[in-house]
Amino acid sequence: MSKHPTYAIHFLLLLIGLLVCLCINISLGSVSISFIDTLKVILGSDTNQSSNSYIIWNYRIPKALTAILVGSGLSLSGLLMQTLFRNPLAGPYVLGISSGASLGAAILIMGSSLFSGFITFSAFNDIALAIASSVGSFLVLLAVLTVAVRVKDTMALLIIGLMFGSITAAIVSVLSYFTKAEKLQQYVYWSFGSLGNLSWTQLAILCFCTFFGIILSIFSIKSLNAYLLGENYAKSLGIQLKKSRYTIIIATGLLAGCITAFAGPIAFIGLAVPHVTRQLFHTTDHKILIPAVLSCGAILMLICDTIAQLPGSMSVLPINAITSIFGAPVVIWLLVRKKKMMF
Repeated sequence: MSKHPTYAIHFLLLLIGLLVCLCINISLGSVSISFIDTLKVILGSDTNQSSNSYIIWNYRIPKALTAILVGSGLSLSGLLMQTLFRNPLAGPYVLGISSGASLGAAILIMGSSLFSGFITFSAFNDIALAIASSVGSFLVLLAVLTVAVRVKDTMALLIIGLMFGSITAAIVSVLSYFTKAEKLQQYVYWSFGSLGNLSWTQLAILCFCTFFGIILSIFSIKSLNAYLLGENYAKSLGIQLKKSRYTIIIATGLLAGCITAFAGPIAFIGLAVPHVTRQLFHTTDHKILIPAVLSCGAILMLICDTIAQLPGSMSVLPINAITSIFGAPVVIWLLVRKKKMMF
């Protein structure tokens, strides 16, 4: 748990980078709006109430805030899982929570092909889709917590979580096989991930769940630091293993489940950002890592979203593809440059 005298400078640079990325993300898009006009709208000095104001407040700002919440939440949940299982390949979806959300969405979208119209889905009913995904992730989370009562070994819990993910993925495959091409296309489109479909009400719900997950993570800092040296060491410090494990799993479930429900399954961010943050800060202390991971995740997600919306073009690339195509080489370069991975 090393200390470093330049942490304040690190966080100041991250804050500046976040603000710059936020402003760039809001000012760029399919409709050309100058940076000055964007600032006028945000600061309320655009007295004409032009179309620029409508575009910025009803589309670009909610989209940018969604990117911040998604990037921060997935990065933090990835950090929690990597620490709990002491596995650098662990991510926010190892417990099958994302697969549960995908199953909920698949049943709603493709279920009509199997249940003869008993389940119907409108392509524009985003609220119903978010509810179905949330229910799916919650049921898988409940199953994982039930198993966690009986399992003492953390690594066994990891394997069980992966098995839950395999089961739900298999059910989705069966639904995909029997569904119509139109319904399958709708599900595939949802699986690409999207940051631009949230209303202010949905954004408020996502913000609440993310905030609650962050609070649970902050209360788990002592446990997380102890887990780095093994469960026996944590127990010797007086850490209640079952209680701390439940808290970490619930925090991860809230973050990953809610984000997947509202934005779809978004890859790479939760796995890679904790590693990038450790390399930049040279520490394993979660007092430093948690705020750093939140900031780095938000910045990376804003950058990926800016690239995905192809400024000046009407086309928008799948955010899932951008996070991996542009993010993975950065992580590879960083690890090769440092020659050693901190964990």
